[in-house]
Amino acid sequence: MKTVRIDLELRQDHSGINMSYNFIGHYIGVDFERLVSSWEEIQALVSLELYIKILTIHELGHAMDRQDLLESLERTIEIFQTKKRYLVSEIHKNRELLAMLIDEHEMNIAFEQTAWINAEMLNEKFSLIDHSSFVLVKKHSLESYQKLYLEDLKLYETLLESLNEKTA
Repeated sequence: MKTVRIDLELRQDHSGINMSYNFIGHYIGVDFERLVSSWEEIQALVSLELYIKILTIHELGHAMDRQDLLESLERTIEIFQTKKRYLVSEIHKNRELLAMLIDEHEMNIAFEQTAWINAEMLNEKFSLIDHSSFVLVKKHSLESYQKLYLEDLKLYETLLESLNEKTA
């Protein structure tokens, strides 16, 4: 963070998310247990130190996008409050609620991709990490978001098909 001159507070948390940028509080939260377990998924390919560096510049990439994240706050709160009112099983049976989940996934993936673009610019400017390690961790990170998105998208498509069959 000192090298790229973006100084954010690090806060330990137990969120279940390895590292995350809190755009409201403007700090980076770290769940060390989850950080180590996510690194263990690819540990043979990068050292823990390198993994932490890559995730850190990724989170700094989110910080660079803070204004857009703040502009999404109203929608983020709306989605969060809606999800709290329903069981997951209810959401998965309701077309509008499932569409809301898909929107949330797409919004999150867009923010993740932007953060990785910003992180790549930081990496190129300051020569922090070798490109192949950076790409490996980026791919691993984005795959986790894509996997959840595709699971819910499949549920959504299946629900639409069943609704179409009922109206046909």
